This record gives sequence, C-alpha cells and structure tokens, in this order.
Amino acid sequence: MTMEKPPGLRERKKAKTRAAIQEHALRLFRDQGYAETTVQEIAAAAEVSPATFFRYFATKEDTVVLDRLDPLMIELFRSAPAELGPTDALRAAIRKSMVTLSEDEWELESERQRLVMNAPELRVRMLDQLYAGIDLLAALAAERTGRSPDDFAIRAWAGAVIGVVMATYQEAADSPMQEYLSTIDRAFTHLAAGLPLESS
Repeated sequence: MTMEKPPGLRERKKAKTRAAIQEHALRLFRDQGYAETTVQEIAAAAEVSPATFFRYFATKEDTVVLDRLDPLMIELFRSAPAELGPTDALRAAIRKSMVTLSEDEWELESERQRLVMNAPELRVRMLDQLYAGIDLLAALAAERTGRSPDDFAIRAWAGAVIGVVMATYQEAADSPMQEYLSTIDRAFTHLAAGLPLESS
C-alpha cells in the first residue's frame, strides 16, 4: 500500500481555515436558522471576506455536507494493522477519529446531522455525497484486500457500510458521543456478522 505524505504547512492552514468557517456557519445555523443565515453573515463571523468563503465552499450547503473528519478517517483506515479486514479497520478508524472531538465540536457535528435530515435541499446534496462515499469506501477496501474497486463484493460492502452509517444518523443528531459510538459499534458488529435477521 502506498502511503500519502503528511500534509504540508499550507495544506494544514487551509484545513484550519475551512474548519473555522464551517464551525461559524454551523453555530449561526443553530442560533438563527439555516435558511435565515447568509454567506455574508458566515464570512463576517469567521472574519473572512465573502470571496475567501467561496474559495473554500462553493455554496452555503457545502458548509453542512462537508464532513471534516473524512481525511482523518481515511488516514486511520490506511494505517490500521494489515491483519484487520475492511470492516474492523473502518470501525476502529471511526472511533479513533470521533474521540478527537471536544464536547463543543461534537455538538456542532450533531447540529450538522440534524440540518442534513431536516433541510430538503441538504438531503438532496447528501445523496450525492453518499454515492461518492461508496466509491471512496470501495477504493479503500480494494487497497486493503488487493481486489479491484469494481469488484462486486467490494462495492456491495461499501454500500452496506453507507447503509449502516445512515441507520445511525438519528442517534448521531440526538445522543452524546459515547452513546453514538456504542450504537455504531453495534451496527458494525451486525455488519461483520453478515446482517442476520431472525424471524419474529
């Protein structure tokens, strides 16, 4: 597996600015409503110009659909012990990335999830993100297993993972982090077992 080199200072600064803009946007959405908040207000709160805002986010919607934990999860997945299969490697990566969040950052992440579920225009955008997520997960699983990203089993696994994550969205929006981590851990255990369903 080829490891990507760590991001340089410029990339880290850009990531910090992007995260700051997103945090201010989410706080404004929480305090005064998503529809009522303008790009100009977000830029002012983040102390950047509207032009700078648009260098980091093409639209207001992008401040919500961006999951800034994704790069860290990818890094953790790729660095997981080689003996771990894709499911266990991803479960560990999710847990390790989420515990880096402070209580306030988790509250903002929960707010992001609530916005995605409640704003129709954001649900449409999230659908595009989900399809992109299947491609990303398939590529990562292919790296770990030595198979093709187009392998049917690889893509079926990636789609199942997306389904598991979506099934836990409501709890992510409404629960403390540790409760959510317990829920997603149970979901991944179910996935690893082949998603068995017993008849009632």
